[in-house]
Amino acid sequence: MMSDKILSGIHEAIGQTPLVELSRLARRWQVEGRILAKLEYLNPGFSKKDRIALQIIEEAEKSGALKPGQAVVEVTSGNTGTGLAIVCTVKGYPFAAVMSKGNSPERVRMIQALGGEVILVDQAPGARPGYVSGEDLALVEEKAKTVARERKAFLADQFNNEANVRAHEYHTGEEIWRQSGGGVDAYVDFVGTGGTFAGCARALKKHNPNIHCYIAEPAAAPYLSGGPVTCPDHKIQGGGYSRDLPLLAKDLVDGYVTVTDEEAVQAARDLARIEGIFAGFSSGANVAAARTLLMGREKGKSIALTINDCGLKYLSTDLYPC
Repeated sequence: MMSDKILSGIHEAIGQTPLVELSRLARRWQVEGRILAKLEYLNPGFSKKDRIALQIIEEAEKSGALKPGQAVVEVTSGNTGTGLAIVCTVKGYPFAAVMSKGNSPERVRMIQALGGEVILVDQAPGARPGYVSGEDLALVEEKAKTVARERKAFLADQFNNEANVRAHEYHTGEEIWRQSGGGVDAYVDFVGTGGTFAGCARALKKHNPNIHCYIAEPAAAPYLSGGPVTCPDHKIQGGGYSRDLPLLAKDLVDGYVTVTDEEAVQAARDLARIEGIFAGFSSGANVAAARTLLMGREKGKSIALTINDCGLKYLSTDLYPC
């Protein structure tokens, strides 16, 4: 949202993103109810991860865990790395992103353009190029810990750092509640670290404990709901890593929804062509999950979700073919 004051830096432009009803999509899909989409791709780094980057760095500054001029290192699929590159550039911290070679090259170039260093890690043996599995991510985490130790750097640690949850509890979730006028019946999220789900669900349930909060998972890797993992290197980048998530807060989960690769891709394309919202795989997964809920358990209700990042980050993939 446009500020009515001059900002001291681009980091102050993070947050306060619009909430948009996807009414055209609901009509095209012939579903009863409302899909309320929080446009997180309008953050400066084009993703919701800008929020956690700012929260993690500012909490670390306040606690003394991050010293002036100290290096920052983080495991990332690209979005958190972009957010951290922005925040670290503004605040004067050297930043290194440790990434799997399975991530799209646009993300690498963005981080480098913003002054960050990118350390690429080979994928696990047998992994599909262009798709990051939990095994790939484990290799990246091991490398990041080594780099942080060698450089005496602050490790942002988004998969374990509670600041990740607080960014969405204090801000994203509260914004959804306020912007919707309290008109939210359900919330759904395709989880990566689990921080967005935990934070938004906690904020929304504080206002109304009857709001149903759902986790969306890849149909080929429904690990969190206890289903069989038949394809850990699915197409939906940014989540579905088939691993335990310390930040998830399972007591807030009211149900699970599975989404196929094809459903996520088609929903992302429909978002662009019908609503003019240019987003990535996980945003498509969120919208596809909302569609499933409106056709069943939440028919006629209002479902909130986040549009996680921008489609520009996926132009080298098959998400938006020429």
